[in-house]
Amino acid sequence: MTEFRAQFDAAITFVNGGALQTQDFRLDISGPEIDSAALATALVGHLGLLMVDHVDITNLQVIAEPHRGSRGAAAARGLPRLVDLSHVITEGMTTYPGLPGPEFLPHLTRDASRSVYPAGTEFTIDRISMVGNTGTYVDSPFHRYPDGTDLAGLPLTSLADLPVVVARFVGSRSRGITAHMLSALQITGRAVLLHTGWDAHFGTPEYGRPAPFLTEDGARFLAENKAALVGIDSVNIDDTVPGGGRPAHSILLAAGIPVLEHVTRLADLPHNGARLHAVPPKVAGFGTFPVRAYAVVTPENT
Repeated sequence: MTEFRAQFDAAITFVNGGALQTQDFRLDISGPEIDSAALATALVGHLGLLMVDHVDITNLQVIAEPHRGSRGAAAARGLPRLVDLSHVITEGMTTYPGLPGPEFLPHLTRDASRSVYPAGTEFTIDRISMVGNTGTYVDSPFHRYPDGTDLAGLPLTSLADLPVVVARFVGSRSRGITAHMLSALQITGRAVLLHTGWDAHFGTPEYGRPAPFLTEDGARFLAENKAALVGIDSVNIDDTVPGGGRPAHSILLAAGIPVLEHVTRLADLPHNGARLHAVPPKVAGFGTFPVRAYAVVTPENT
């Protein structure tokens, strides 16, 4: 499936005075062609502008990009498509630099089980030792606050069957995702997934270097507008530069908003229309745990 985006410059004037200019602005459009008048109308609606006098569009070009998701047989049959948003957990892997990787240990081996069960029957029972911050995981308020809600206390309404809005920042010249960058989104009651493209570096030294993050005012904006959950495909939702105070974690978790970190494949989701499931086990007295996060995309939103 191919998606189309118009890239253009715009000069907007208002009947009550004042003006607004944009350079290299991008706007999703429905097909390979659009004229300046239709694009001007779409731009005004997208920005929610009032009392517009005139819109001058220049340097218009349409960019065609293939949709990276695979419709597959399910879409052909009119069935929902499932998009796995989780990294695979492997023994010894590095999720966040400096934290230990998981250890896989046998509790009952297949060989040993043969002495317990009748001939032809065998089992394996394995143990895993890992920190909660492994792979793709959910942070509960208890992760940050001693009196915050733990994993067992998180309501399913904050983790399952959540309507998704994907905020795309791939190619941004700024690492910080601010309130201004999020202000056009429909946020209330939604899982806001920040698509930075940083997941392409997962498992490499580059992943732990200064990466995209949510700024303090961006986190405050999401909390004030009552996001249900906030996720990111980067190494951390906060800036990991030494000395940082982790304001995004502090603000979101204080508001009871779970944080989903180390997501992947957000390019395979539409901007709107998917539904997110990211439920950890009900572990009492624990703040963070891996999830098998996935999104359900219906054919009309593919």
